[in-house]
Amino acid sequence: MRPKMRIVDIMSAGLVVADLKAKTRDAVLEEIVGQIVTVVREVDAASAFRVLIERERIGSTGVGQGIAIPHAKLSSLSRAVACFSRSVEGVDFGSLDGKPAHLFLTLLVPEGSSGIHLKALARASRLLKDAEFRRTLVELKTAPELWDAICAKDTSGTF
Repeated sequence: MRPKMRIVDIMSAGLVVADLKAKTRDAVLEEIVGQIVTVVREVDAASAFRVLIERERIGSTGVGQGIAIPHAKLSSLSRAVACFSRSVEGVDFGSLDGKPAHLFLTLLVPEGSSGIHLKALARASRLLKDAEFRRTLVELKTAPELWDAICAKDTSGTF
């Protein structure tokens, strides 16, 4: 039996942003991509931003309950990457429930890796559907605290 996909396996502490400054959907994606390229050197910022925007044009990745899961495939990428970020104020992300998004789990995966892409999306969705965990992510103050909480939840197997 293969081990389950875990978000922490494609993420690191450096891929956590505790307080996004951006106020619009496009600016949020740009800020997230900026964080990703500081950690994952193989990611080209312009290409990553372009594929994320193209994905948003197909339909919003704002799933409601304050959550957005921006995701896209990137041809220059050799491995899947996840970045968690939070907007304290919230951003209109075109969410299904019409409410602002506060919690963002962005996924970039290599072109041609549909299996990993779907597993990462499913894991992200399961991780963030827990209302108590979402409250914790909203209440914590620092990126290290957020990283620790994500690690604990993602490795606990309680969801």
